[in-house]
Amino acid sequence: MFEDKTYNNILSDLLKKVPSDLDKREGSVMYNALAPAAMELAQLYIDLEGVLNEAFADTASRYYLIKRAQERGLSPRTATYATVKGKFNISIPNNTRFSGGTLNYIVTDEIEHKDDFYYYRLMCESPGRNGNDYIGALIPISTDGLDGLTHAEITETLINGEDDEDVESFRTRYFSSITSQAFGGNQADYIEKATNLQGVGGVRVYPTWNGGGTVKLVIVTSDFDVPSAELVSEVQEAFDPKNKQGEGVGLAPIGHIVTVEGATSDTIAVTLKCVYETDYEWEDVKQNVRTAIQEYLAELNRIWKEAESGGIVVRISHIESRVLGVSGIKDATAKINGADSNYEAAVNTVVSLGALTEVTE
Repeated sequence: MFEDKTYNNILSDLLKKVPSDLDKREGSVMYNALAPAAMELAQLYIDLEGVLNEAFADTASRYYLIKRAQERGLSPRTATYATVKGKFNISIPNNTRFSGGTLNYIVTDEIEHKDDFYYYRLMCESPGRNGNDYIGALIPISTDGLDGLTHAEITETLINGEDDEDVESFRTRYFSSITSQAFGGNQADYIEKATNLQGVGGVRVYPTWNGGGTVKLVIVTSDFDVPSAELVSEVQEAFDPKNKQGEGVGLAPIGHIVTVEGATSDTIAVTLKCVYETDYEWEDVKQNVRTAIQEYLAELNRIWKEAESGGIVVRISHIESRVLGVSGIKDATAKINGADSNYEAAVNTVVSLGALTEVTE
């Protein structure tokens, strides 16, 4: 807006206002008197441009975006702690601490006891997504009360931990709060409330799916993957506890009977016929090809929640394009599940890559 308000332009304008019978050449008294003022004015316009940028939500930095969003009752989501499932050969006291990989976990409560093993919920002591990834052996930080412990491991992640909400995600959520009015149990209200829950990355809302007053929510994790039964149960309890359905005890309005389900997984098999660059063969590129295809599928899973109907469409041309981006591959043709056509997954499924094979004929 103030691109023309440079030091040289401002100084030129000031000198034009000085009577012509006075010396205005560089180094003159008049020139030397006006130059510092022109410099300060140029800096003032730079600062004013910054003020304007911070005044609007689409250009504001994090600090001022937060202040603007607070006017609508919004604030960035803070990092949360991952909840995992631990398997032990003995009963474990609550609050017992274990180390797994580079992280520490604390036992919160027992899930079940079956097949001579005890299963517990553990919470990662460090907030963020790092706590989602570790599966494997646990080492007790203190052995008090753990006599006879011979087996301790994390078997699965129940509820993902999440990082602090980044600036652009928060900006998108701010504008969504304006363009999509969430109110009184409408679809936008269900979407907003569901995605505010820890571990939920996306939701589809099906009103009147089983008659008037019924609502079905299908959710995916914050990693846009199949949710655990634990997460589905927690979302169900948050919206409409099963023992008090329709009573408005949870987030759902009175009279709404809510059923929460998790998206399921649809695993696809990809076969490739490749032409390689010199000195390359399948074993050299296989892992990079798998990673490239998985990244494409992950992108599709991220937009699953935005589709109004139908399932994810995996396109042959996009797979081939990603494969061609892998170093060492000159050309490639692909098939999905043995067919040389696009593949449409079932409606409420997220896609994952299963077998990846090369064909030479």
